[in-house]
Amino acid sequence: MEDHWILRRREDEEGHPRKTFNDPDSENFESQFLRDKARIIHSSAFRRLQSKTQVFSLGDSDFYRTRLTHSLEVAQIGASIASHLRFSSPLDQLSTLIPSNSLIEAVCLAHDLGHPPYGHGGEYSLNKHMHQNGGFEGNGQTLRIVCRLGEFSDHHGLDLTRRTLLGLLKYPATHSQVANYEKLQNHSDDSPSKLSLYGPPKCIHDDDADLLEWILQPFSASDKAILSEIKTKPGGHAKTVRKSFDTSIMELADDIAYGVHDLEDAIALGLVSQKIWNAEVMEQIQSFEDSYLADVVTRYTEKLFSGSHKQLKHGISNIVGGLIRDTEIRDLQSGEHELIRYNACLKADSAAILDILKTFVLKHVIRQRQNQILEIKGQMIVDKLFEALLENPERLLKPDEYELYKTSNSKRVLSDYVSGMTDLYASRLYSSLFLPQSGSLFDQF
Repeated sequence: MEDHWILRRREDEEGHPRKTFNDPDSENFESQFLRDKARIIHSSAFRRLQSKTQVFSLGDSDFYRTRLTHSLEVAQIGASIASHLRFSSPLDQLSTLIPSNSLIEAVCLAHDLGHPPYGHGGEYSLNKHMHQNGGFEGNGQTLRIVCRLGEFSDHHGLDLTRRTLLGLLKYPATHSQVANYEKLQNHSDDSPSKLSLYGPPKCIHDDDADLLEWILQPFSASDKAILSEIKTKPGGHAKTVRKSFDTSIMELADDIAYGVHDLEDAIALGLVSQKIWNAEVMEQIQSFEDSYLADVVTRYTEKLFSGSHKQLKHGISNIVGGLIRDTEIRDLQSGEHELIRYNACLKADSAAILDILKTFVLKHVIRQRQNQILEIKGQMIVDKLFEALLENPERLLKPDEYELYKTSNSKRVLSDYVSGMTDLYASRLYSSLFLPQSGSLFDQF
């Protein structure tokens, strides 16, 4: 890759000297991406992922995935996709396009840093309070963490390279560009069910429009227009339709982890039976007669439901491997820069099969009654905590946080604070504030 702008950091533009791993060549690409990866792994936001829910509630078992183990698995799948593309692409001129393992691992490890406590339930509650103040959305919060809140720079967060930030930019539009709350405005009562109407658009926060501008600065006007293209939806939020090449690999890895690894947890927990699987998945998959992946799923179905964790893992690993094998580079026929013009995609049959798996997980895991109860519980906890902080900032915030609250966008400060909580921390603080028998002078918050 000839574009040296991909190594630029915000600190560089303020005249600070570039720091490397004692590498005399300050433009060494790999050392810079290794540095990005190291900063992400050693950040407090990354550590907090160990106590944030992926699908199943923390405490159900230490076997099931958290946001942290999910992120590690996405990084491994992302690196495997990049390696597969590197050796299978028929276009030699694209060899410099494919990210190194360090770069794609950095992007994948960071992709969920901004998710609040209790997942999408917490996200809805925070957006309830922020939808008129720049919005709140988990991917947008990820960008805030790596660019503003992280601890490795006074003013620029983790201060990652521009290409790593581009890879994290899943939805390159601000909240005000894509938000549509018509349904909310037509809903008159203030019942708890109204929280579902505060689902945010996929975006970055209005407060961070300057970050979007900096990340996209090197691209031509036409490439910026392509990345910023928005598709509207009647009565709902609009959404961007394009992403960069690295982002497309990260999203594929995330989808595979969601559709296959979360399925593994569901089978291990006994939420789905082979009878349901055969009726809702295998009957559809049998129609893909010439698909390598369909053959893999069919061949390993008995292992998935054998009752043996080893056999289950063997089957899941082979399905993941089949999906990675069926990734390819696709020319989108628009865009001047390679990072805009090309995306990593699944072949058509494998994309359809992955959609079947994701739909199955959504129906039998995500929308399972007990998970919905826990999501509503999380919504209410986050909602009440934000309200308490908003009404009593001087009493509940630490002195340095309160000073920032007084001098900045006050609601954004509270949003950053609450979204950074783990599930366990939020639950303890809620109990201390609202349950009469809980709380002590010696509690640490």
